[in-house]
Amino acid sequence: MPGLMGQVGAKPIVAKPVVTTAQVVRLHHPRPLLAPDADRCPKCDSGFVTREPAFLHCRFCGNMARIASGSLLDQELYERRAGLRLAS
Repeated sequence: MPGLMGQVGAKPIVAKPVVTTAQVVRLHHPRPLLAPDADRCPKCDSGFVTREPAFLHCRFCGNMARIASGSLLDQELYERRAGLRLAS
């Protein structure tokens, strides 16, 4: 069975590593931030919205749009006090 056994005195084949650089590609565009005085949904243009400390929550389509000057810490406190977060 000469095909299964290596040849005597043959040099082993060593693969050389190929040096490449990876490029990170975003799969979607980042969502734009809303102005602090926004009062309409940017998705459906509905006026049936609820202002939260860091988000504008549309009650018509369910969109949550980020407000530029809103504090995420204030948003977390708002969600805990409103009962929207449970034991987190």
